[in-house]
Amino acid sequence: MTLLTLKNANKIIEKAIGKARELNMAPLTVVVLDTAGHIKAMQREDGATMIRQQIATAKAWGAVSMGISSRSLAGVAEHRPNFMNALIGMADGKIMPVPGGVLIRNAENNIIGSVGISGDVSDQDERCAIAGIESAGFVAGV
Repeated sequence: MTLLTLKNANKIIEKAIGKARELNMAPLTVVVLDTAGHIKAMQREDGATMIRQQIATAKAWGAVSMGISSRSLAGVAEHRPNFMNALIGMADGKIMPVPGGVLIRNAENNIIGSVGISGDVSDQDERCAIAGIESAGFVAGV
């Protein structure tokens, strides 16, 4: 089984930021978490605003802790707001149910971590997360 290494995590970040520069996006903060929700790697581009690390981490943490993307969590929030509010409370506010938190799956379809990005609009953040994950040879779980 392929695991998420520091080298892989850094490649995901490098490619995600490269995609953002290609698209002329706002400065990003990119966080890569392992399956236990611990930070494997994180980078904050020059000019990214100060709360972006917490937002990116919450997107990634929600995805890996629930086993679905933060985009999917947004759908849950829309259809089951009481459940989502309870979940966010139980998680001490560590979940951000908006696009930008994407699961990292290996070739065997096992979850090996997640990526959270914040800095631009959520759909663009997610686009960069997917680009980073796929460039490292993994499958993006959106």
